[in-house]
Amino acid sequence: MSEAEANRYFLGLLFSLHSSAWMHLGKVTNPVTGKSERNMDAAKETIDLIGALEEKTRGNLVADEEKLMRQLLTELRVNYVDELKRAPETEADASAPAETSAEASRAETTGTGDSADDSAAESTGADATDDRSERPSS
Repeated sequence: MSEAEANRYFLGLLFSLHSSAWMHLGKVTNPVTGKSERNMDAAKETIDLIGALEEKTRGNLVADEEKLMRQLLTELRVNYVDELKRAPETEADASAPAETSAEASRAETTGTGDSADDSAAESTGADATDDRSERPSS
C-alpha cells in the first residue's frame, strides 16, 4: 500500500469515528433508523477510541494529521460534556432542551431572577464533579 493510500485510509477512519461519535451524541440522525438517538456510553467509547489512536500514533503523524486529530477530539469532548449536562431526552421533547438552553441564556444575560446565581451554583456544585468522572480521558 502506498503512503498516499495509507493516509487516505487513516483520515477516512478518523472521519468515520468522528461521525459515529456525533451520531451517538444525538447530534446527527442515525442513517439506519432515520432518528436522532443519544447513547452516551457508545459516544464515550468512540471518543476514547480516537484518544487511544492519538496516543498510539503520536510521533508518527504529519503536522496536519496531528492538528486534525486534536481538533476532532476537542470538539467531541466539549460536546460530550455539554450533552452530559443536559437532561435525558425523550422522543417527544427532543427539541425542548435547545429552547430551554436559549431561554436560560437570555435570563442569565438579562439578570432576571436568581437564574444566574443558580447557574453558577450548578457549575461549581457536586453535579460538575460527577460529570468529570464520566468525561473521556485526555
